[in-house]
Amino acid sequence: MSKPNDTAPGVQPMATAEVIPMSEPFGGPGKRQEVETLIRRVADTLHRLNEQIEAAVKAGATVELMRRSRIHNGSGQWGDQMIPIIRMAEQNDRKD
Repeated sequence: MSKPNDTAPGVQPMATAEVIPMSEPFGGPGKRQEVETLIRRVADTLHRLNEQIEAAVKAGATVELMRRSRIHNGSGQWGDQMIPIIRMAEQNDRKD
């Protein structure tokens, strides 16, 4: 399904799960396959999360993701762990 481009003029939209090539950064060819599998899992999970965020917004919630922590592996790689901040729309249809 095509969506309108809501990026600012002159700004390229971000590609999903864009991987920057590096020369054997994770300990050799065997380890690289394992890392690529894990990256695909993260990308798939993120895609499903984005679908759920869209559904929640359409239902009346405001959803913001905020970094909870940053983890490091001791070899220079890191990853952000996120938590959702949810705000619900005011209910104006109360009958007093």
